[in-house]
Amino acid sequence: MEFINEFMPLIMFTAVFALLLLGFPVAFTIGGVSLFFGLYGFGPGFFELLPLRIWGTMTNFSLLAVPLFIYMGVMLEKSGLAEELLEAMALVFGKIRGGLALSVIFVGALMGASTGIVGATVVTMGLLSVPTMLRNHYNKSLTTGIVAASGTLGQIIPPSIVLVLLGDIMNVPIGDLFVAAIIPGFILVSLYMLYVFIIANIKPEWAPPVDQKILDQITRHELLAKIFKALIPPLILMISVLGSIFAGIASPTEAASVGAIGATLLTILHGRFNFQIVKNVMDMTTRLTCMVFIILVGASTLGLVFRGLGGDDLVRGLITALPFGRAGILFIVMSIIFIAGFFLDFIEITFIHVPVLAPIMIHLGVDPLWLAVLIAVNLQTSFLTPPFGFSLFYLKGVTPSEIKTTDIYKGIIPFVIIQIIGLGIICLFPESVTWLPKVVF
Repeated sequence: MEFINEFMPLIMFTAVFALLLLGFPVAFTIGGVSLFFGLYGFGPGFFELLPLRIWGTMTNFSLLAVPLFIYMGVMLEKSGLAEELLEAMALVFGKIRGGLALSVIFVGALMGASTGIVGATVVTMGLLSVPTMLRNHYNKSLTTGIVAASGTLGQIIPPSIVLVLLGDIMNVPIGDLFVAAIIPGFILVSLYMLYVFIIANIKPEWAPPVDQKILDQITRHELLAKIFKALIPPLILMISVLGSIFAGIASPTEAASVGAIGATLLTILHGRFNFQIVKNVMDMTTRLTCMVFIILVGASTLGLVFRGLGGDDLVRGLITALPFGRAGILFIVMSIIFIAGFFLDFIEITFIHVPVLAPIMIHLGVDPLWLAVLIAVNLQTSFLTPPFGFSLFYLKGVTPSEIKTTDIYKGIIPFVIIQIIGLGIICLFPESVTWLPKVVF
């Protein structure tokens, strides 16, 4: 019995993980299991502090950025900007091999920086670009891999919701995190483009150039006007949001409100704004925000019980006892998060694993800013790894019937490897994360 009590935190953690894999709702699983083990370990008096803990979390000013960034992303999805931007970039890159694929990556990165919502970006890019790439005789696996991977760039390119959540959990300034994530995001975009360029030259039949007849139908002046119209609005929005943070004019939460207003104005300017759009955007924003915050309440309960049962000391003792040194322990922590990404989504990992694993690494002297960006890049991979990679589900739901699930799974393998390579580069060169915040701030 004493042995069971000693390892009660790990038993609780295992129970949560098992129930999630069985398909039980995330928030209620986390909260329910925590209440059961808390009552078993301490009785009802232990939870007297829980309402104050939840109240402190829910009134956190930084977390107000979450619904505002969600609103911004959903509103931009309805504005039609992605469609115009993709058409313009396809004409710019169309003459070279793999040009259409390069334009998808570029637009995915820009939409990620504008919206920060992976689901919205993947669905939009899937609807617009997959049929176009198939008409241009692109390989099915390459097509689906590019769209799925480029749609996840919103996880690391600021403003990103996962960076807001990580900053709050790890007590890292969100503005610092936004600046620190710019170079890692650029590294991933560059690696994606390099892969497409190489594969298009090794196997030209996989990624042919756009038909010259299509390119000849538009004059140089018309092309420049099309690029200007499509590219400038999202760039202005991105600069207004991030620039206000970097210049010290606004906090990330205040900048999120700038982004929400900017996205609404862009939708108005594009003539897409109406009552039904507002209703749909409000509905989706409310649903996504409620999902995040109800999981946050469950995670607060889990954290309270886990620490009360001595889970922090137990896990810290188990990991620090490993004879690998700080680098080896970092590898193990990143591996745990990577493997969890096969079965859980980024919100669940952020609220369940990060509060347990991050303090151990910070205790060992790891820079929390660098660690937060490493975790964000790692969490991005969770969208692509089967069997529960959400980008794969989003993409399958909007692709033509000729695209099979096996095509999508085969297509994402190179991009998962690329993300691991990108994670390795950031691990080997911490300055890729820490240099820019020092310069800016």
